[in-house]
Amino acid sequence: MSDETLSFDEALAKYDPVLGFEVHVELNTRTKMFDAAPNAFGDVPNTNTTPVSLGLPGVLPMVNRTAVESAIKLGLALGCEIAPVSEFSRKNYFYPDTPKNFQTSQYDKPIAENGSLDVELEDGTVFTVDIERAHMEEDAGKLSHMGGAGRIQGASYSLVDYNRAGVPLIEIVTRPIRGAGERAPELARAYVAAIREIVKNLGISDARMERGNVRCDANVSLMPKGADTLGTRTETKNVNSMRSVERAVRYEICRHAAVLDSGAPIVQETRHWHEDTRETTSGRPKSDADDYRYFPEPDLVPVVTDAEWIERLRAELPEPPAERRRRLKAEWGYSEEEFRDVVNAGVMDQIEETIATGASAAVARKWWMGEISRLAKQREVEPGELGVTPATVVELNQLIEKGEINDKIARQVLEHVLDDEGTPAEVVEKRGLAVVSDEGALSTAVDEALAAMPDVAEKIRGGKVQAAGAVVGQVMKATRGQADAGRVRELILQKLGVEG
Repeated sequence: MSDETLSFDEALAKYDPVLGFEVHVELNTRTKMFDAAPNAFGDVPNTNTTPVSLGLPGVLPMVNRTAVESAIKLGLALGCEIAPVSEFSRKNYFYPDTPKNFQTSQYDKPIAENGSLDVELEDGTVFTVDIERAHMEEDAGKLSHMGGAGRIQGASYSLVDYNRAGVPLIEIVTRPIRGAGERAPELARAYVAAIREIVKNLGISDARMERGNVRCDANVSLMPKGADTLGTRTETKNVNSMRSVERAVRYEICRHAAVLDSGAPIVQETRHWHEDTRETTSGRPKSDADDYRYFPEPDLVPVVTDAEWIERLRAELPEPPAERRRRLKAEWGYSEEEFRDVVNAGVMDQIEETIATGASAAVARKWWMGEISRLAKQREVEPGELGVTPATVVELNQLIEKGEINDKIARQVLEHVLDDEGTPAEVVEKRGLAVVSDEGALSTAVDEALAAMPDVAEKIRGGKVQAAGAVVGQVMKATRGQADAGRVRELILQKLGVEG
């Protein structure tokens, strides 16, 4: 049975939402956080394990240096202070898919603290989100619930895969975010998108949300209008798409408002988001830090950093994503709408590489936002995963500019390239797709079309030059689209004694 909710507008008329996010980022290190087991997605269950990741008695963990450096880089990218000394702790909580029965995490001495992130919404409004901390920890394994449509409710039994147990994680925790008002759901989506963009830009995570590389715990509470005391929060766990984060925050705002209006208290708890019904359901009472009985991990020494190490890593940071977007938009001369479409389509990197390979900004955008995106959608992959290289786009455009093919033929050529038939030039030669430029052949085709369409020819002679389009179409059909349409039109008008 669904919870009662108010409408979003009714909720905002009475309450101010307060948000908080805990984003978990899986790192793409070669091995796990505390042992040499492979860190790989999609392998046979329970094959990427060692005695350490299985929590067997007598084993000793060892910290992954690359994971520590990734955490430092992320902390620097978020404007955080990097701790000179940070420690790992044991978080005592029973996870069915964590064989140690505790999680190795960081508690009172995290690797990074006190940062901020400017989050830009679609209309250019910027919200500054304060970052409380970013700390290192390990991921849990994965449970597969059999029966019950994959959910624990109604499942007859569960299978556990320890391949993910021990995978390096960085958890980014914000401070309470006030003042978003009606834009709170939009801000939630934009914040997660910004974190995903940063970690992908740093190269520290594959950042594929559908694989759980980036997951968000979204905290929501409401304050009555005019109040200054934070309300009781709920935490919607492990939301793994930006659209779902936005929807979950909106739903929780409406649900909280209905509960408060009824006079009942909000229960501090974790909740689960269901994309199919677009609702959350109750999970478990939310524990406070004291309930986890944190204590320093006795088997791991503290992580000690120094200025030289930090500055070396700072020097390796790439250009921040927001600055890069502003630079590229200015360099390419795209309008706000054009550039936003490029970003939303996920082809900004491909367009940049195509321009660097020799295409103009307009040509690169035409291909990546047009035919390439259409084919990607048709084949159910992302445009960048279709297999089109910047060199292919440049070569196609060069063939068009030389008059060897036209736009219509170029689209056919691209499909054949994707079917591994060779480069664009090779496909044109093998399949005989070059534009028909022989004047004799074109003249004959025009004569035949005019003879077959005497009424149209008469209209053109009478001054209705636009009617020539029908004859051009007939010629293009006869030549399988390989005629030069511009030259065909010139011949039609010339033969009919009409000036264009």
